[in-house]
This record gives sequence, structure tokens and C-alpha cells, in this order.
Amino acid sequence: MAVLVDSHCHLDFPDFSSEVDQVIERAEQAGVRLMVTISTKVSEFDRIRAIAERFSNVYCSVGIHPHEAASEPEVDTARLVELAKHPKVVGIGETGLDYYYEHAPREAQIKSFRAHIAAARETALPLIVHTRDADEDTARILDEEMGKGAFPGLLHCFTSSARLAEHALSLGFYISLSGIVTFKSAAELQQTARGIPLDRLLVETDSPYLAPIPKRGKRNEPSFVVHTAARVAELKDVDVETLGRATSENFLRLFSRVPREAVFGT
Repeated sequence: MAVLVDSHCHLDFPDFSSEVDQVIERAEQAGVRLMVTISTKVSEFDRIRAIAERFSNVYCSVGIHPHEAASEPEVDTARLVELAKHPKVVGIGETGLDYYYEHAPREAQIKSFRAHIAAARETALPLIVHTRDADEDTARILDEEMGKGAFPGLLHCFTSSARLAEHALSLGFYISLSGIVTFKSAAELQQTARGIPLDRLLVETDSPYLAPIPKRGKRNEPSFVVHTAARVAELKDVDVETLGRATSENFLRLFSRVPREAVFGT
């Protein structure tokens, strides 16, 4: 059985409220050694942190999704840094730019994005970037902020262009692939995935959304990351065990606050 990490899920969402224990148990049975439950609202961070505190194999992030950049109370870098002191917090975000839905004004998204970047720089925790239909601004802001001082990060649930992937990789970022890479309509993404170095890849579910084939149409959950890993392994022409070990090693390299034994044991 491959060793896997679900680097991005949302265990605090109402979809899981009645069966978090069972969801985590199914993940463990599938070989998913660790999950990161991702913050989308700082106003609900206490609930996210409580889940991470309750389960030894669950960690969390702190941040504001770009959809919430205008509706959430404004949070500055200092507040993010303070919340990130908790030992179960391993990343900053998710943050970034979403020009597809534009649930928040672009100016608010950009301001929030920069505050999160500053927090990632100060804490040395990885920045978890959501970007949709905003490749140009995402690349520009990452370039500008890297000029102020380096910070680690990844583009999560990657669906953007090969050009943005190459640019992110040039900045030292990692790329995380979700169930979308298994879709029949995702030929361009699959081609991009083939070109991403194996030592810079992560896998995720983004559950409860985006269930991979053969689970498409169902509520997604961390155990389903095995299907995404299998498809990525096929695209990379390696076996699933190799893909699982590589992506888990990559995860530990990037999410450096997570102890190695949390994934690979003693």
C-alpha cells in the first residue's frame, strides 16, 4: 500500500460534521497517513484548530480564502503570525486570487494575498496559493514579493497553464494536483503534470469537492486521494508506491513543521 498525504482538505466543512471520525478512519485504512485541513476563514479558525488538536494525524493551516477577502474581518500579517504559533499549524492560507467568481473585489484579494505572503515569509511556513483565472497577477505578485525576501509555497489544486507551473517552479514552489487531473476533460492539465518534476509534486483532495474518477459525483474525502495518486503515477510513468513516497517526502520538505515520523513512523 502506498504511503500518501492529503495535503489539502476541509474537514471542518458541514459535509463532514456528522462523521469526521469515520472519514479519518477510512483515510487511514487507504494508506493516507496524514491530512492537512485548510483554513478559509480566520473567523472560524478555532474550529479548524480543534480538529487538528483532536486527531494526531491531522494538521491545519491559517488563512483567508480569496472568496472571503472582503467578507471576513480584516486580518493583518501580525495576526496570522500569532495564530500560526500553534504547533499544529503548518501552513499559511489558503490565499491567492480568484478572478473566475470574483466573490471579493480584486483589490481586497490582492491586499489579503500580500498580507499572507508576509506571514509566510516571517514564519517560514509554506504559503498555500489558490489561483483561478488570475495567472498574470499571481505570477506578478509572487515575483514582487519574492524580491522582498524568499518564502516557501505551493500552488494547490493546480489547473492553470504550464507557463504558470514553470514560473512557480522557478521560484522554488511546489505544485499540488487534485482529482481534476483524473477527469477525461483534463488533457491539458495531464500534459502539464507530465512535465512537473517528481520531486516538486504533491497530491490532495480539496475535499469535500472535486472527487476523482471513479468517485466523481460523490462527496470527496481524504481516502479518495489514492485515485488521484494512481492517475498521477500513470502520467509520470512510475508505480503508485514510488509516487506516494515521493509526494510524501516532498510534503515533509515543504511542510517542515510536520515531524517525519507523522508520515513514515519511527
